[in-house]
Amino acid sequence: MSNKKTVTILSPVYNESEGIEYFYKALKQEIKKISTLYDFSILFIADKGSDDTFSKLEEIAEEDNSVSLIFLSSRFGHQMSLVAGIDHSYSDAIIMMDCDMQHPPELIPELLKSFDEGYEIVYTIRNSPKDNNYLKILGSNSFYKLMSMIGEIQLAPGEADFRLISNKVAEVFRTQIRERNQFLRGLFNWVGYKRKAIYFDSFPREIGKSKYNFSRMISFAFQGIVSFSKKPLQYAIFIGLSLSVLSLVLILYLIHAYFISEEIVSGFTTIAVLVSFFGGINLLFLGIIGEYIGSIFDEVKSRPLYLVEKFVNIKQNDSINK
Repeated sequence: MSNKKTVTILSPVYNESEGIEYFYKALKQEIKKISTLYDFSILFIADKGSDDTFSKLEEIAEEDNSVSLIFLSSRFGHQMSLVAGIDHSYSDAIIMMDCDMQHPPELIPELLKSFDEGYEIVYTIRNSPKDNNYLKILGSNSFYKLMSMIGEIQLAPGEADFRLISNKVAEVFRTQIRERNQFLRGLFNWVGYKRKAIYFDSFPREIGKSKYNFSRMISFAFQGIVSFSKKPLQYAIFIGLSLSVLSLVLILYLIHAYFISEEIVSGFTTIAVLVSFFGGINLLFLGIIGEYIGSIFDEVKSRPLYLVEKFVNIKQNDSINK
């Protein structure tokens, strides 16, 4: 019986037909260098897409029995793909990484070295932007600054979903953290445990296209804020009270002008501006409240976090939809 620690590499996949084989070969080449120290397995979790990613993954798994596959029945998203992988991985250590080569496989030995030193969570931080889309870079930087100001947890700018967790941490997510809208970067910070950060350089992808457009980034940011901060609601109360006081002052002024001043103020411009301003503020606050109510609604429905269409190279007793 081997005394080597077991390690599972989790990689979520969505429409990566062009680059999945390249990633697999690069990953195997890297883990082969340290295969005498650890027993490795690879788990791909594939969201249902529109290309032939499923068939290419099946070809890989047919030739390499250390590769397991989970095909999801629909597009449940990057975060739920990672949750599905955690649910079906019981190795000593689990490494989560994207398959677009922006999470370099060369960093795996360093992650495992930190794990051997006793760290339960080893997360990574990008030194450089992962693409040349300045709108995305600006949005990402703004999100991290906003989370630092209003969030209950502190995220380092550039923190990525490329991380290692121990089986102890994975068990917490398998049995206790079952939120419908999981913001994993925040949750891995929230659970605590002994943590360590590792910095790496990320470069624009060479094969395929990013599936994270600007609108999905905005949605992801809202999810993170709603999950870890009630301050937008508190700010809404404060701003609402402040505007109510200003409105009262303006009302008193208008009453004074109407009954006491010799000049009657027509007030059309004032009314138009006030109606537009307060209407916009009300809609903004309703939107904020709606985000929180929507999150509650998702939890109350208690739907499964994901549904599995097919397992490959996974034991039947592990085939449980969560």
